[in-house]
Amino acid sequence: MSLESPIRPPTRLRTVLRDMGTVYSVNGLIGFIFASTGPVAVILAVGTRGGLSESDLASWIFGSFFLNGLITLLFCWLYRQPLAFFWTIPGTVLVGPALGHLSFPQVIGAFVASGVVMLLLGLSGWVRRAMAVVPMPIVMGMVAGVFLRFGVDLVHSLHDDAAIAAPMVIAFLLLNAWHAGGRRMPPMLGALLVGAIAVALSGRFAPELSAAAVLARPNLYVPEWSLQAMVELVVPLVVTVLVVQNGQGVAVLKAVGHEAPINAATVACGIGSIVTAFVGTVSTCLTGPTNAIIAASGERERHYTGGLVVGVLALAFGLLSPFFTRLMLATPPAFIATLAGLAMLRVLQTAFVTAFGGGRFTLGALVTFVVTVADIAILNVGAAFWGLVAGCLVSWLLERPDFGTLGKA
Repeated sequence: MSLESPIRPPTRLRTVLRDMGTVYSVNGLIGFIFASTGPVAVILAVGTRGGLSESDLASWIFGSFFLNGLITLLFCWLYRQPLAFFWTIPGTVLVGPALGHLSFPQVIGAFVASGVVMLLLGLSGWVRRAMAVVPMPIVMGMVAGVFLRFGVDLVHSLHDDAAIAAPMVIAFLLLNAWHAGGRRMPPMLGALLVGAIAVALSGRFAPELSAAAVLARPNLYVPEWSLQAMVELVVPLVVTVLVVQNGQGVAVLKAVGHEAPINAATVACGIGSIVTAFVGTVSTCLTGPTNAIIAASGERERHYTGGLVVGVLALAFGLLSPFFTRLMLATPPAFIATLAGLAMLRVLQTAFVTAFGGGRFTLGALVTFVVTVADIAILNVGAAFWGLVAGCLVSWLLERPDFGTLGKA
């Protein structure tokens, strides 16, 4: 077996209590707040656009938090590292166009298949090799293409519903510019709170709450096996999880001295993706931003306690997923669109810089971006897949020397 061994001696409760501290708990809280604000708005924006019901969305969010929270707790405990697992945001965005011509059970079948591929790659130990041979600029060209609509929707929200969107954008910008304030109040949380006040003042918030809409009652779906869904979604999902998401997560942890168990994490993503798919949740990944937050300060050996805090809070949020889903869906559309757009700004910036700022595979990345943005399905297969194919083909024909640099710093 190629899986990395857990830390020895095993972590004990008294060790956790000794290592826990205010700094690590606060970092864990902030990391969880990041995951539960803008990224949740992305799920709601994609799901509602794709015709999913409130019950579907609540079940999706349950899997995203509760089941991935269990994986987070297990890995932080076993490896004594900040190893937070959530869901792939690029993968979520990829699913949006697919829901326009595929049924939700067919999409779920692709989630399961993607999980199986990741599980096999993790068990085989081929993950590092697979991550090294994929041109990151081309992948990020695809990511930029699928994320672009969120930036455009943000601008439309400012035009169509400025009373809601403008205060949120102003709060986000001010907290980013005012570093001391931004440390006390994360910009996304500030935008959320200001937006909530704007929605309340608008008089357009009237959720119908009931006892049945508080605790999670996740749906169980039977996957449908569609060749079209497999071709369109499996490769992009596996690439975004392993290369974009897990690659980012491993990189941010390495930067502060942690050596993430890549093979074991890939196996966890595979198993997590398979299990969460049955409640309608997109593929599991080792998150980059949340792990960066919980490893941002304090002693490296104690960072894992922040991950445990994230896991516990994720369990609670997942159990209350119907309540939070109903609250969010009761807000004006501009609230969710603005929150999702703000959450995607930095990711979109990173995608463009990685795709076009490194001098390698730039033409292939551009072709990938253009094909993806065009959003034209060929043979009933979505544009994201064809963007990857077209970009790799163009780079192979016109930027062949760049392939010799793959896997090199």
